[in-house]
Formats: sequence, structure tokens, C-alpha cells
Amino acid sequence: MDDRGGSFVAVRRISQGLERGNVYHSSSSSSSSAEAVAGSAAWLGRGLSCVCVQGSHGDARPSFDLTPSQEECLQRLQSRMDVAYDSSIPQHQEALKDLWKLAFPEEELHGIVSEQWKEMGWQGKDPSTDFRGGGFISLENLLYFARSFPKSFQDLLRKQVGDRSVWEYPFAVAGINITFMLIQMLGLEAVKPRSIVGETFLRFLSVNEYAFDLLYCIAFKLMDQQWLSMHASYMEFNTVMKSTRRQLEREIMVKDITGIEDMPSYSLLSQ
Repeated sequence: MDDRGGSFVAVRRISQGLERGNVYHSSSSSSSSAEAVAGSAAWLGRGLSCVCVQGSHGDARPSFDLTPSQEECLQRLQSRMDVAYDSSIPQHQEALKDLWKLAFPEEELHGIVSEQWKEMGWQGKDPSTDFRGGGFISLENLLYFARSFPKSFQDLLRKQVGDRSVWEYPFAVAGINITFMLIQMLGLEAVKPRSIVGETFLRFLSVNEYAFDLLYCIAFKLMDQQWLSMHASYMEFNTVMKSTRRQLEREIMVKDITGIEDMPSYSLLSQ
């Protein structure tokens, strides 16, 4: 698929804030015009294939040896990655409800399955169907973002900053997409990192156990900044993600950076 061919559910933006009840989804009940702009299928249902960006560090790159500390940190992170979201587990349901409370503290959620979830940028009334590509860690990432940087979280959720397009990216589903992109970029599913970027990140992780969650927050904010600077709309989402990935890779490799907090784009986040 080329850079213009993203197939995700677009969110139509009517005004500067988040407009409740104005989320469009591609379905048999949608109008033909909505179907044309929303994409032919939900990209999460295809394993996030639309935004699995090919990095500059291919499989031919040599692997890097890890210190015992780095290996332990990687294994803990991989254990988190291995947990699928399961709506039958009470703790998973509670985590999802907590996300709602953080996103919309003024509005009561009427059920774990509800049309209200579309207000946050999920594809349907049951968010559990959107976790196939990201797993439970993608929900943990969103929760960390909401708790650690509530202002930035709300700005992105409600699209409050910048001159935005008419058709906006769906916030929650884009968040899952970012989790998946970072796992790919850093090569976290491998026993050892296959790139300097991945190896450098593991050094950060050995210093700060929340390095992945923190990098997620930076990536989300940076993606939105790229979105605005490119004057992007739904068809450019994949291009924006590629640009975001390249910027993250460059910043991780900046000389003298010893942790995630030293990355230039960390300054974009606000509490």
C-alpha cells in the first residue's frame, strides 16, 4: 500500500473541540460519501498492516549483546507485550473504565459496551475488538499518557491545538497504532536488538522501567505535531506515521542522550 492508501476509520471534525456524535465509521449503514473517505476496511482488523512502516534497519543488521540488566528489562517488557486484552478479565475491564474516567471525567460511562466509546476514537461500541493489534500494553500506554501528561492527552483527544483538517485521525485507535509502531521500530519482539536504535533504547530502559511508556507519549505528541505541520488529513496518516518514526529514530540516536527525557521532543509534553 502506498503512503496515500491508509485504510482506517476517519473522524470528521466539525469544530476545534471534540464533537460528540460526529464520528463516522465505514459500515453498510454509512452513506456512500462517508464510505469513500473512511476506507474500505478497519485497518486494525488486518493487524495494523497499513502502518507497519519499514524501518531503515533491516533484518540483515547484526544483533547486539545485552547486559544481564538489559536482558531482564527486555524480558519484562516482552511479558507485557504478550498479554492480550481480554474483556472477560475484570482487571482489564476496570483498566478500560479508568481510561474513560481520565478521558471524560465529566461524563458517566453507561457500559463497557457502549456507543460512547466512539467519542474517544474507537471504531465501534466495543473497544475490545480494536485491541487485536496492540494487546493490553496499548491500553497501559494510553493510561500512562492520560495520568502522566493529562494536558497533552486532552489536547490530542479533543483536537484542541492547531489548524486541523476536516477529517481527523481517530484518537484511541491511533494510539494502538503507535504502540505497534514502536514495538516494530525498536525490534522488541526479538531476543536481541537488531539495530542501534533498539540497542540504545534498551540502555534507556535499563535506567527507567517506564521508558517505553514515556517514549509512547512522546511519539503520540510528535505524531500530532507532524500531522499539523504537514496539514494532513486521513489519507496522509500512513505518511505521518513514517515521518514520526524517522524523527524518533533520529532523536534516540542524538549524541549525549542518556535517557528518554533527554530527547528533544520530550519538551512537547505538558502536564
